[in-house]
Amino acid sequence: MKFTVSWLKRHLDTQADGQSLCDTLTSIGLEVESFEDKAALYAPFKVAYVESAVQHPDADKLRVCMVKTEKGTLQVVCGAPNARTGMKGIFAPEGTYIPGLDVTLKKTKIRGVESNGMLVSEREMCLSDEHQGIIEVDAQYEIGTPMAEVFGLKDQLIEIGLTPNRVDCSGVRGVARDLAAAGAGTLKPLEAAPVKGTFDSPIKVRIEDSQGCPLFLGRLIKNVKNGPSPQWLQDLLKSVGLRPISALVDITNLMTLEYARPLHVFDADKLSGDIVVRATKAGETFDALNDKSYTVTEGLVGITDSSGLIGLGGIVGGVTTGCGEDTVNVFVEAAYFNPMRIARAGRAMQVESDARYRFERGIDPEFTATGMEIATRLILDLCGTDKTEVSHVVTAGAVTEWTRTISHDPALVKKLGGVDVPADKQVQILEALGFEVKKDGAGFSVQPPSWRGDIEGKPDLVEEIVRIYGFEHIEPVSVRSAGAVTAPAETVTLNRVRRARAAMTVRGLEECVTWSFMPKDRAKAFGSNDNPALALANPISSELDQMRPSILPNLIEAAGRNADRGFGDIGLCEVGPAFRTQKTGGQDMVAAGVRTGAKGAKHWASPEESRAVDVYDAKADALAVLAACGGPADSARVTREAPPYYHPGRSGALTLGKNALAYFGEIHPAVLDEMGVKGPVVGFEVFVEKIPAPRKKDGTAKPLLKLSPFQPLSRDFAFLVDAKVEADTLVRAALSADKALIADARVFDVYTGKGVEPGKKSVALAVIIQPVEKTLNDQEIETLSQKIIDAVAEKAGGVLRG
Repeated sequence: MKFTVSWLKRHLDTQADGQSLCDTLTSIGLEVESFEDKAALYAPFKVAYVESAVQHPDADKLRVCMVKTEKGTLQVVCGAPNARTGMKGIFAPEGTYIPGLDVTLKKTKIRGVESNGMLVSEREMCLSDEHQGIIEVDAQYEIGTPMAEVFGLKDQLIEIGLTPNRVDCSGVRGVARDLAAAGAGTLKPLEAAPVKGTFDSPIKVRIEDSQGCPLFLGRLIKNVKNGPSPQWLQDLLKSVGLRPISALVDITNLMTLEYARPLHVFDADKLSGDIVVRATKAGETFDALNDKSYTVTEGLVGITDSSGLIGLGGIVGGVTTGCGEDTVNVFVEAAYFNPMRIARAGRAMQVESDARYRFERGIDPEFTATGMEIATRLILDLCGTDKTEVSHVVTAGAVTEWTRTISHDPALVKKLGGVDVPADKQVQILEALGFEVKKDGAGFSVQPPSWRGDIEGKPDLVEEIVRIYGFEHIEPVSVRSAGAVTAPAETVTLNRVRRARAAMTVRGLEECVTWSFMPKDRAKAFGSNDNPALALANPISSELDQMRPSILPNLIEAAGRNADRGFGDIGLCEVGPAFRTQKTGGQDMVAAGVRTGAKGAKHWASPEESRAVDVYDAKADALAVLAACGGPADSARVTREAPPYYHPGRSGALTLGKNALAYFGEIHPAVLDEMGVKGPVVGFEVFVEKIPAPRKKDGTAKPLLKLSPFQPLSRDFAFLVDAKVEADTLVRAALSADKALIADARVFDVYTGKGVEPGKKSVALAVIIQPVEKTLNDQEIETLSQKIIDAVAEKAGGVLRG
């Protein structure tokens, strides 16, 4: 909803400036979406005179204009069809921001001809959608006259965002009423004196669809002169982006925007017989005033005469009975339409209009007659002649029942609104908003006004009182409890389960939920048959007679079923319990997953990106889950202590001391053969309950390179060690040589063969040294290198390879 401050002051007696009004509007729930000073926005745009307009030498549709501005004559290339010698238009100089195009002008050449600035259209100035030509200004305006003065834009524009229930504020008077209730001014009296008719209208109205149109008022006004609107009305409409059309049409637009009371005017001489309001029939057609033709569906609210459909009630009128410059006799419509019927019709026909916006939200039914009288007075004032005659009002139907009474307890405001408002102040606020308040025992009896159809119960009254009284008066209360804080509902284990599930999903694994049982013979391969307690006394199936000792068998079986159906490249995961053997007893919460087939997408340009899954994929999955659960993924030791259902040479365990945190690796081929699943299949198991709690709550990850102003350096070492020595042992030995200076150590090569004696292997390490306090000299680097060599020799039995 847009309006200017001066338009608002037609109804509100106030000394408040625009910004103060905006603050008040937002505080009472009519949120201001924009506040614009039009005069400042359009300051660079001024009237200019086109001294000449000649054909562009290189373009049929362009003209080269010599434009006289207040600062001199400039050459402008213009493509508007109405650009011509002798006209006056609005000129935008170089460096001006064009709001409708969202560009800033600069001197340029168009088809080889220099152009300085531009002559603008209404759409480029955000005045309307008109863009067929440039703006033409009346010759009375001097060169250099500001555009804001020409278009009456020397005002501040306010736009508010309305919630669907506040249709009363889709008119300027409704906004003024709310501001007056909030103390921002005084609401001016409404001038709506009845206009006395002098004859009976020969045009009658009949309602056949009373459910869609309960009330229809009509009035014939003879011998009017429909010319341009007076300047004040044109300025009002232009200020909110509407293009003035003619006095009669502009009056209906004014009624819509000022009073939230849409009207329609028919050229009485174009009507055929009486007006009949009925439900439309499927297939009926009419040409609408929005320059579109419609074929209607059945059951809309149709406005008809003997010629057929001439408009859709509450949405859009038709061209055949529209008013033009030659209109002499006008029939004015003021009707009330059922909001639900209008909403359904608007959606069905996909028509957006100001009338539909208001009718489908439920306008004031009681204002129908008042609106007719105001519109009649405006037509007499703006279009009347000494021969103008006004008929009596033609009435069809009746005002719908809208009155309702709500009991109000003043104490409810404190209870629901959180603020203590004196009872007399509550009454004052409600009466200022138009409510009728009567004393009723300890409380009050309140009747909402006809324009507030959204007020249905006691909480609505509380909301009205509190928003006008001021939300700022509500005492702030801390959201923190003054008493003891209850323990979190999520346990450590549940927290880790949630994090593990998220980590596996991020890694591309699909989550499954499998049985906690499996066949006894299959469980044997995973070490459960030594515990008779895991056997089920009453299994649901003969094939599900043992509690699972591991989640992996069920996931492997699921992967095999997918492979049999053509989905061989798959990753599955699950978080759930695994039941221990008799030796250990109990159960573990395990995050497990399997991968089978290829890893990566097959593509001819990058064949290396597609490969079979291997042990390193499973290791990466296990480390990711361990890290997500807050475990020591960086410091966990990699050992060969994986269970026998893993491949003995392609598997491992992540341990912390004697505590096995996870197993990973390729599933043993013999196990896969027994299950009838084609390999390779890799898997992992992370025991989330065995992960130690962090030493401090807010731990920080150690960066690969410490933040230091000194450049790091790398040194490579090749050690000869026994073939059975694990590479991880060398890495840990090198890191222990000097924890302050050594940031990282990595294996980049392992070699056996010619030059290396049998039973030995050559392991190459890259050690990253990060100086902290100063740059190291050669002697200090040599000393550190020797410490690394000694540490590897002591802890891994490694000898520097010559």
